[in-house]
Amino acid sequence: MTSIPAAGDGARAAEKAPDIPPVAVPEAELKRDARWTPLRIVVWAAIALLGGVAWTMLAFIRGETVNAIWFVFASVCTYLIGYRFYSKVIEKYITRPDDRRATPAEIRDDGKDYVPTDRRVLFGHHFAAIAGAGPLVGPVLAAQMGFLPGTIWIIVGVVLAGAVQDYTVLFFSMRRGGRSIGQMARDVLGKVGGTAAIIASLLIMIIIVAILALVVVNALGESPWGVFSVAMTLPIAIFMGLYLRFLRPGRITEVSLIGFVLLIAAIIGGGVVAGTEWGQAMFHLDRSVIAWGIIIYGFIAAILPVWLLLAPRDYLSTFMKIGVIVMLAAAIVIVRPEITVPAFTDFAFTGLGPVFSGPLFPFLFVTIACGALSGFHALISSGTTPKMVEKERQTRFIGYGGMLMESFVAIMALVAAISIDQGIYFAMNAPTALTGGTPEDAVAFVNSLGLTGVQLTPDMLTSTAAAVGEETIISRTGGAPTLALGLAHIMQQIGGGTALMGFWYHFAIMFEALFILTAVDAGTRVARFMLQDSIGAWVPKFRDISWRPGVWICTAIMVAGWGYILILGVTDPLGGINTFFPLFGIANQLLAAIALAVVFAIVAKRGPSYVRWLWIIGVPLAFTAVITITASMYKIFSPVPAIGYWANNAKYRSAEAAGDGSLGTPEMVEAVIRNTAVQGTLSIIFVVLTIVVIIVAAGSAIMSIRRHATDDGEDAPVPSRRFAPAGLITTRSERELEARWQVYEAESGISRESGHH
Repeated sequence: MTSIPAAGDGARAAEKAPDIPPVAVPEAELKRDARWTPLRIVVWAAIALLGGVAWTMLAFIRGETVNAIWFVFASVCTYLIGYRFYSKVIEKYITRPDDRRATPAEIRDDGKDYVPTDRRVLFGHHFAAIAGAGPLVGPVLAAQMGFLPGTIWIIVGVVLAGAVQDYTVLFFSMRRGGRSIGQMARDVLGKVGGTAAIIASLLIMIIIVAILALVVVNALGESPWGVFSVAMTLPIAIFMGLYLRFLRPGRITEVSLIGFVLLIAAIIGGGVVAGTEWGQAMFHLDRSVIAWGIIIYGFIAAILPVWLLLAPRDYLSTFMKIGVIVMLAAAIVIVRPEITVPAFTDFAFTGLGPVFSGPLFPFLFVTIACGALSGFHALISSGTTPKMVEKERQTRFIGYGGMLMESFVAIMALVAAISIDQGIYFAMNAPTALTGGTPEDAVAFVNSLGLTGVQLTPDMLTSTAAAVGEETIISRTGGAPTLALGLAHIMQQIGGGTALMGFWYHFAIMFEALFILTAVDAGTRVARFMLQDSIGAWVPKFRDISWRPGVWICTAIMVAGWGYILILGVTDPLGGINTFFPLFGIANQLLAAIALAVVFAIVAKRGPSYVRWLWIIGVPLAFTAVITITASMYKIFSPVPAIGYWANNAKYRSAEAAGDGSLGTPEMVEAVIRNTAVQGTLSIIFVVLTIVVIIVAAGSAIMSIRRHATDDGEDAPVPSRRFAPAGLITTRSERELEARWQVYEAESGISRESGHH
């Protein structure tokens, strides 16, 4: 197709078809539903007022403490306003959906990849796929800079950048038959830009999956309770898959309730098993052993049928994720914990914090990563989700709304991290090389940081570890243990007291590990699809995703890639998550810059009426490009060893050559030299590929604007023959139209699900 149709061109035939009711709510009725009433004005004024008060309390009226409820109110009110107003602007001027057009799910409905799916179910699937470890880990690490900079970026960043990317990538992929971001880049940017985008996507995917797996390893290392509980989720998920496939097909709610009961049993059972001698012997595993177990798991899970493990894990993790985060938000409102962490700490300005190194700009933004903006989401928004969308107008609810939900997860993670004692926070999140791994050394290190009001004692560390049923909480990096401790600290105040701390801690650990593992196997599967597609350009047989040798070869290549990075992280003396997470954040944000650059070029090609709204894509693209390229330059060129990969590499090489043992054993020194070389090389490759993509996209957009192009590259419109509401809550017009469809189906014997008599 070479020109943009007017709204509904080629799709009006469906409206005129005499045998079916309208497939879309008429424009006049949409305007009627959106009309302002006195009640609506009062409600939105109240939301704006509450949000304004909450932001004022956080940003300006700060005493020695700040109440955690203001984080909940500030975020929820901002999300509601962003969704109601800003996403509507994007819908009206950028995407311009038309429900009279059939989606790829309707056109190609094959019962496998292309399946028209209820918007609420698809929202759950999409959220489960995008919400990995990032919104938990990044905010916890960024808490070292104080609560305010992270809060502002997570909430404002998602409204103006993260949700914009997710929504637009989802919409434009759907308009192109569900093509991946790499395929869209190849179509829109040509061979050079497309190839750079595909190579960058594959390499960045390896880093992302490796860091996700590293978070699980750090959460479960030397934790028999955690290892047992998480290990039990595998047979539970497989049982659920078999139950749905053979015993009770379609009973999703039923099997989810059974799964939830089994999960709680696994957590309680983990505490019992960890208290036995045989349990300690069998499940007290070294981090390297757990890492190899996850590598083997990742390979097997990615080649198993999706219904056997991946799909039931999605159900489980979505219920758990949304349920736990809403429960934590409610608990914060009830308990109202006072936050003693300052709005800004000294580390925000010196850039030499013990959790990660680098100044607030740009490292706060790349550290928080997924909670505000995530390139990984572009892979999901152009992966499974666009192939399952039932109607075009639903993409705003799923893409923009799903990302707002993830941002709320990030805010809750930040509040949990800053609600615990600051001294304990730094003891948990600084690497073993700094804390020494013992209570006495950790206390000496934390107290030497000169933090106002912090006076850590060995008893505080040992009693906290005992309260949550762990041997130690020192250097439990990766965010998951900190979030678990924060959640346990808040939940035990509602009821049960410290006696329930162990249960809540391990409940949170399993909750996190469950959906991080889901992201590991889903990420491996998506990466395998991308690699098969890329190799298929030279060996067409690889594009056949049912060809088993191709599946196994590509899965093995991707698992070997992220498995290698995972082992480097596990054996890193400087704390794997502490040195690798900045690379993860930078890589993830570079992928977001690539996705936004592709969308920027697509919108520019749609025609002159779209160009005046290009700033909606251009502003987050420019900001992300500046952040990530600046962060990359710091990591590549900084002479400070704590920040620059090559400076650190040189420091340890000099020590090795001089026989200086002050930096650690020869094995530790070798590990740092190897890791910094890998990280430094990847940083150079990532930033060069991203700059190429941005330059090509900018050139493409300028040419399109000059030529007044209307070459959108979308699939030709096909008239739709089904109807479904757009958002979570149906409007009056949608309910009226749904009633007409129900009457029509009853009279004609046609089901919208099957489309057949």
